Amino acid sequence: MAEMADVVTQHVVATPGISGGKPRIVGRRITVQQIAFWHERLGLSADEIASAYDLTLGDVYAALAYYHDHRPTIDAVMREDEALVEELRQRVPSRLPARRDG
Repeated sequence: MAEMADVVTQHVVATPGISGGKPRIVGRRITVQQIAFWHERLGLSADEIASAYDLTLGDVYAALAYYHDHRPTIDAVMREDEALVEELRQRVPSRLPARRDG
């Protein structure tokens, strides 16, 4: 298991002051949380994520491994972020006109 941790740390780092200190891909501002969201909630495959964001498959799989090892914590942060977005939507009205279908 120590080998796997070494592989993950080659791809994932958390640095205070960068991306809010969230774990992210080394050398990028793409967070583990974003990759987990794209994969788990949007249903994108590792190949799709790697291609769309110019990452290696190793980057994506390391981020997903990190996510699964820290899932409760990262899921809690996602819920907090979603709650903040919803609160802001309620407080700040959209400047876009309401969409009218039909």
